Amino acid sequence: MNIRLAQKKDIAQLIQMRWDFTIEHNEKAADHDLEEFQMECRQFLERAIESNSWVIWIAEINEQVVSHIYMELIHKVPRPGRITHPFVYMTNVYTIPAERNKGIGSNLLTVVNKWVESNEYEFVIVWPSDDSIEFYKRKGYISCNEAMTFTPSIKS
Repeated sequence: MNIRLAQKKDIAQLIQMRWDFTIEHNEKAADHDLEEFQMECRQFLERAIESNSWVIWIAEINEQVVSHIYMELIHKVPRPGRITHPFVYMTNVYTIPAERNKGIGSNLLTVVNKWVESNEYEFVIVWPSDDSIEFYKRKGYISCNEAMTFTPSIKS
């Protein structure tokens, strides 16, 4: 297994994995236009891979991407008297079904956590599914209740 940062050559696999991940958790999503999704996702991934705001970690076996973790760096407003480090929003954590429960996701998250520590990011925030809470706890993540959200009403 090889753990590395995603590259443009991985985009087609990452698009398919995002589609599969979504369908796995919401079968109705399969009713959406695959080509339209592929185009939108490709544009996002091309920008993300070239940017300094997104980091996409992958685990691959025989050049097949089998797991990934997307990280967005959130830069904070500086505060007097302390060095301001970004924090990290972790999302789209996924391992293909055939490779689950083999330690791949755990190994990938270990590498990500070391990367976070070595870059002195302030913290990582992730919204785990109910099924993944224990996975994150085993890697040192703790629950917090401090965040609040606002969801604007969407007018059709």
